[in-house]
Amino acid sequence: MSSISIRAPNVHASEASDCVPANDFIVGTWHVTHSTLPLWKDKRNVNITYELLPADSAGVQKLDDLVQYQGIDSEKIKSVHGVDTPALGNPGAWDWRGKGWLMIASSHWECLGFGHTDDENRWIVTYFAKTIFTPAGIDIYSRNKEGLSQSTVDQILDALKEVGVRELTDLANSVFEVPQN
Repeated sequence: MSSISIRAPNVHASEASDCVPANDFIVGTWHVTHSTLPLWKDKRNVNITYELLPADSAGVQKLDDLVQYQGIDSEKIKSVHGVDTPALGNPGAWDWRGKGWLMIASSHWECLGFGHTDDENRWIVTYFAKTIFTPAGIDIYSRNKEGLSQSTVDQILDALKEVGVRELTDLANSVFEVPQN
């Protein structure tokens, strides 16, 4: 596997990053295998499916964002649906807005790093800014439901700490595994 590179979230960066994943890397289903977000503490089988929406009249390419998950002891699949709009002046960042009754909810998220493992599993590290409902946090996504090797997870966490931003170090130190079965 190539060396892992992580960037600081825009709120901690002096300039926007040009190291961002292409839409075709992001599109598809990702499994949230590790997180710091309290809302995933009692959940399992968390996955996010991104689909490209037709460009709007201004040429902006938005993403349909469908999150599905189960409670630890539940067979019922729940979902949260929204739309991600690219954040102006911040490549690799999006502003999420809920659909339907969640239309009042919004959040900002950024891709801090991405890549693939030697066995061609892909991964993404996302940062979520604090909202009125959730603290700031990070998620580690894996294209494969089985997740990433512990070695890869450790390398990602080390890279987060090496950015030199206390918030990322604190988050990396509080990552927990999200069960996938």
